Amino acid sequence: MVAITGATGLLGSELAKKFTEESIECVGLIRPSTRSHNSLIEYREGDLLDVPSLMNAFKGASAVIHTAAVVSFNPKRNKEIYAVNVEGTKNVVDACLALKIPHLIHVSSVAALGREKNLVEIDENAKWVDGPLNTDYAKSKYEAELEVYRGQEEGLNIAIVNPSVILAQSDWRKGSATLFKYIFDENKFYSAGTFNYVDVRDVVEMISKIYLKKISGKRFIASAGSVKSKVLFEQIATRFGKKAPFILASPFITSVATQIESLRSAFTKREPLVTKQTAKIASETFHYNSQKAINELDMNFKSLEETLDWCCAYYLHHYTTNKY
Repeated sequence: MVAITGATGLLGSELAKKFTEESIECVGLIRPSTRSHNSLIEYREGDLLDVPSLMNAFKGASAVIHTAAVVSFNPKRNKEIYAVNVEGTKNVVDACLALKIPHLIHVSSVAALGREKNLVEIDENAKWVDGPLNTDYAKSKYEAELEVYRGQEEGLNIAIVNPSVILAQSDWRKGSATLFKYIFDENKFYSAGTFNYVDVRDVVEMISKIYLKKISGKRFIASAGSVKSKVLFEQIATRFGKKAPFILASPFITSVATQIESLRSAFTKREPLVTKQTAKIASETFHYNSQKAINELDMNFKSLEETLDWCCAYYLHHYTTNKY
């Protein structure tokens, strides 16, 4: 049996769906206030910050797949980001060790690999170097990985997956899906940097292969490629029949936008689209190399066109009534 944290999230829900389709028994960890999504799997209430609840949720599991995390670049959520991403991962590792669960697959992020000025291509061998291009979210995911490696030193078999920005059919008011709403609403500005992307179905496939092959002691980048932000926005806009962003965001415009977004976020309680931290990396060019996953896991990543067709068709179907 496999226990999945974040089982109702963007990635966890797709993973639970695939496992049930392949008759792999799994249970999903959910918080008491969360509604279950998949009636075919068992859900157990638990909280990453409550060790006894984790111990109860993981009972009987032969593997844990840790997908739960707070993905945010809002400085007002820093305490929550560190608590869930770092302390929560520590608790997951400790629960696995205490219950003698042999295998932990930890879903991290390419952000945990670190970013440096003038470093264009990044692979699994990258060494973390702290600096202004690393967000608080990135630091939390890096520190979470240290907890996973600590578990490995104490006898736990671990594997790590580092996805880039995951594109999926989801609630476009949250996470990476806000990108689609941004384009649908015909916002005018785009950044000069690149966008690294991966289809959620490919991340699920990668995790499934790691689980079935019982791969241990390795990490894999999950990224299908990179594209200029302007090009990505234009491709999404075309599929929506909308006008693409056409004004390059200057440093002054970006500064004003961060202030406006901060105010909007305070009133609406929703994530700001731009923060000072994301603004720093918006004009940078990075490429994450997934060749290791291609070679060792026989991954064949979906094209950007296929992923955008799949995602945009969903958003057009669900959100064309403007009732969101």
